[in-house]
This record gives sequence, structure tokens and C-alpha cells, in this order.
Amino acid sequence: MSVEPSGFRPFAHLATPNVALYRRVMGEFVAAKRRFVVHLRTEDLHEALARADCDGHVPVEAVADALGRLVEWGNLRADPDTSRVTTVEDFHRARFLYQLTHPGEAAERALAVYDEQLGRRGALQAVALADIVTQLRALRELAVQVQPDPGSAGLLLRDLVARFTDLADNAQAFMGSLQRTIDLYDADVDAFRAYKDHLVDYLERFIKDLVTVGGEISGLLGELEQADVSRLLGIVARRDAEDAAPGGGDDEAAGEDPREVAYLVEEAAWEERWRGLRQWFVSQPGHPSQAKLLRSRARQAIPDLLTVVATLNERRSGRSDRSADFRALAQWFAEAPDDAALHRLWRTAFGVYGSRHLVLDGDTRQAREEQPVPVSTSWMQAPPLHISPRLRRTGSYERRGHPNRVADREDARRLLAELAARQTEQTVAARARLATGRPTNLGELGELDRDTFGLFLALLGDALSARRSGQREVATTTADGTLRIRLVALADAELIEIRTPAGIFRGPDHVIEIADLNPCPNGASAVTLDPSRAAGAERPASPQAVPA
Repeated sequence: MSVEPSGFRPFAHLATPNVALYRRVMGEFVAAKRRFVVHLRTEDLHEALARADCDGHVPVEAVADALGRLVEWGNLRADPDTSRVTTVEDFHRARFLYQLTHPGEAAERALAVYDEQLGRRGALQAVALADIVTQLRALRELAVQVQPDPGSAGLLLRDLVARFTDLADNAQAFMGSLQRTIDLYDADVDAFRAYKDHLVDYLERFIKDLVTVGGEISGLLGELEQADVSRLLGIVARRDAEDAAPGGGDDEAAGEDPREVAYLVEEAAWEERWRGLRQWFVSQPGHPSQAKLLRSRARQAIPDLLTVVATLNERRSGRSDRSADFRALAQWFAEAPDDAALHRLWRTAFGVYGSRHLVLDGDTRQAREEQPVPVSTSWMQAPPLHISPRLRRTGSYERRGHPNRVADREDARRLLAELAARQTEQTVAARARLATGRPTNLGELGELDRDTFGLFLALLGDALSARRSGQREVATTTADGTLRIRLVALADAELIEIRTPAGIFRGPDHVIEIADLNPCPNGASAVTLDPSRAAGAERPASPQAVPA
């Protein structure tokens, strides 16, 4: 027989055959305590159970035995009852007043929390976020005061911790049960669709509130830390420690004030709660906040729901997956009448036919045409297949006849060389045309040929794409690292035109510098920008090209 540890004896009645009666008895004591009734007699408890009448009439002897067992386990305490004695028999009969003990009450609270957590679905409380903001604003007002009121600070901090704890617990429970809820509605398509619509709206509304209100909470936490919120925590901890009673322990025997010991404990507890609140809303390098993780999980829940909806729609439209196909095929194999039907089904399903990919010689092909061999013929009974020795040795078959003639590609190579030389010459000329060696406005470039204009557009596009909002001057290099371009916007820039064979290029005037970082042999130089011309420049509109 095993003996339970003394700290767990109040839970011993949960592992007995008569557990239902014990739970009903303890439930009556908990209900009586809510009505501020301290003691119960056996007769009172028997009458309460009879009124409930859950499992039929319970004899008073069974109730008395249950009370005695609960007293042994430490759930109840029995005190002698000498009142209301009217007969000698009552005087000689043992009569007791029963009440909950501290271990018994703690066990009931633990069981109540256990039942509550099992049936808890959780919720994403957007209202709690607004309440946290309100309480943080009030704390900020107290933090800037020279002598904040300890009572107001304590009430605000306790309400803040309670609201935050409720928010975190509910969010964790909701996200943990989300997948289980999806699996629950998987069987009922219509119910799941209705649930999906409400849930998606619910998640989108909470994500929106978490982004907006969460940012405000993060800012308020930063302001409170700048206002020395630790001072408020110390004030509240000092106020809570004032009620510490002398306990006669080692600390008091050593001469330490129990209030100082309690103050240190309370201060550490409040600091830990504040760190938890900050880590929930403020991210650290390498450690994203819990609010950010919750937002990511809530966003991921929306495509998960849509995936389930798509799967349900596929099932309703008659589409089947591979596993269903294989199950149907297995059923067909089981229902085949004979081996011949099995082989025919196998060949039809998996395409296992004769080795027709092997190349036959002329004699074998003629023999097969004169005397065809069915594909159902066994390899042992089929005539031999003559295969080329080269195919057997190397895995490749040499086709009979003269080999193909080698193509003469000299003309194609010469054409490619001429094209490459012409493109190189055009590129060098375009680079030399744009790198003039003097400060240049876009309007001073004049008319550009097709190749030079193409290079100019590429350089201008690189510079404009590298410029940020509000930036007047930008410098960048091309992808190959051979050209460097600087572009400066001019104040009150005029609209300029550049004529090209493709059309007229119009846009606001700029000052440009193009530097050749890898000069060509013809000595193409760089264009130097005069910075004084960029004073007071502002960002113009994007250039545009108008066809001629």
C-alpha cells in the first residue's frame, strides 16, 4: 500500500472509488464558504445533498463516513459539537462541526483552476490593450510628480499587472486552441465557413489594434523608464512591506527588521513584473517581443484557414488525392477474379510493357513482324533478342551508315566577331561622348545618337534609383564598376530637351558628373561637377521622353 506525501493528501480522494460523493461533499463546503458559513454539521450536509439529489438519496451514514475520510486526508477539520443535545443518545453519539482546512481549501482552488483551464478557449482582447494604455498614461503622470501617492501608484500597478496577465493568458490560450478548433470544424463544411468568416474578421481587427496600440504602449514604457519608474516600484514595495508581521524566523533572530526583508522581496517581485511587461511589448536585438510573435502567429492563422477552406472545396467538388487513388486501386486488385486480370490491371495502371525502347536490328525486326510476340509472353518463353555488342558494353548504340558531316561555322564566327567589334566601338564612342571633362548640364548635352542615348538613359536610371526622398545630390556607380555618376538637382530648374533618333527627351535640368573609372585607350576623361551650382537645389519631377 502506497502512502501519499503529506503535502498531497488533500488530493487523495480523487483516486478512490467513491470520488463522486467526496467531490459533492467538498463542493457543498466551498459553496458554504462563499455564503460566509464557517461550519457544517452532518445533518446540514445530508439535507443539502438530498436537495441536490444528483445520484439519488445518499444515506446519512455514507455522508458521515465520507466526512470522516476527508478529515483523515486533511481536507476538513472536525470540532466537537455539544450544542442542540436534547436526548441522552445524542449526548453519547459523537457529533462534530466540520469546516475546510487551509490545505483542503487550497486543493479546491487548484482543482477549480484546473477545470477552468481545461475548458478555456481564450480570446484576443483588444479592449485590454486600450486599458493598458490608460493605466500607463496615469502611471506616467504619477512618475513625474515629486511625491507620488503610494496608494494610487499601488492600485494602478496592480490593475496594470492583472490586466496584462489576463491579456497574455487569454492570447496564449486562444492561439493554442486555434488549430484544435479548426480540426473540430473540419467535419462540418458549412459551420466551418461561417466560423472562418467570423475568425478572419476577428484576427484582422486584433492585428490592427495590436499594431497601433502596441506601438503606443511601447512608447509609454520608454517614457516611464526615462521618468525613473523604478522609484514608483520601490514606493509600492515599501507600502506593501509595512504590513509585514514579525514571524520569529532566522532573520528576525539575527536582528533584521521583517519589514526590510519584505521590502526587498516585494521590490524584486515588482521589478520582475515590469521586465515581463516590457519584454512583451518591446523587442530586443535577437529577441523579438511577444506582441510581435503573437502578431505573426495571428497573421499566419489567416492563410491556414484559407488552406483548410480550399481543401474542403476540393473534397466537395469531387477531387481526390493520391492516397484516395491508391486505396481505390487496392480495392480493384482485391476484387480481381484471377491472376490474368491482376496482371492486366497492373500493366494498365503502371504502364509495365515490353522493353520496346531497346533498339532491334533489321533481322530481329523482320522476324517480329512475321511472328509477333504478345506483351503478355513471359521472358522465359519469348525468343531471344539480339542486341548490339556495343550497346551491351557501353550503353550506347552506333547507328549504321556514314557519320554526319561536320558543319562549317566559320562564317557565323566571323559575323559574331564583327558584331562584337562594332558594339565595342559604339560603346567606346558613347563613353567618350558623355565624358567631356567639364561641368555639364543636361541641357548642354545636345543631340545624342542612339547608342549614346542608350548609355545616358542607363546612367540616369542608376542615379535616380539610388536617390532617396528629400536627397538633392546622389552618387553611384554602374554594375560593372567602370563608370561613376553624380547627379545634383537644380533649384528652379528649367525644362530641357534632348533630341535623339528615338524621339525628344524632356525633363528638368540637372548638373551631372560622369567619371570613367576604367578609361578607354582614346583617353576619355571624366566630367567634373561644380558643387556651387547645386546650392538650393530641390528634387525635380522624373524626366519623360516624348516621341518625335
